[in-house]
Amino acid sequence: MMRINLTNVFVDDQAKALAFYTNVLGFEKKHDIPVGEDSWLTVVSPEEPDGTQLLLEPSGHRAVGPYKSALYEDGIPAAQFAVDDVEAEHKRLADAGVNFTVEPMDVGAAIMAVFDDTCGNLVAIVQEKAQT
Repeated sequence: MMRINLTNVFVDDQAKALAFYTNVLGFEKKHDIPVGEDSWLTVVSPEEPDGTQLLLEPSGHRAVGPYKSALYEDGIPAAQFAVDDVEAEHKRLADAGVNFTVEPMDVGAAIMAVFDDTCGNLVAIVQEKAQT
C-alpha cells in the first residue's frame, strides 16, 4: 500500500515560515536539518506527529517564482488543510492577524476559506460536510 509521507510548500523565508506554521497555525516542527544555507525543515500536525510531513521548502529554484506568482495571482491555494470547523478556525486565525482572501464559504461538499501564509502562498482550510 502506498501512503503520502511528505508534501511541500515553497516559502520565501524558512524562519518566517516556521514561525507562522507553528506559532500561528499550530503545527509542530518535525525536522530541521541543515542543508547548505537552508534546512530540510518539516512540520506535522500535533494530532498526527508520525503522519504526513509538510516540507517548508526554500523558493530558490528559478521555476518557483513564476509558479508561486501565477498561483497567488489566480487565487489558487498552494496547500489545503483539513479542519473540523472552518468558522471556528477562521475566527481563531483572523483574531491572530491572519489575512483571509476568501472568507468561509459553502462549496457544496465542503466549507472552505483561504488565507495568505505570509510566505508567498495562499492556503485553504476545508471542512468536509457529512455525506447524506
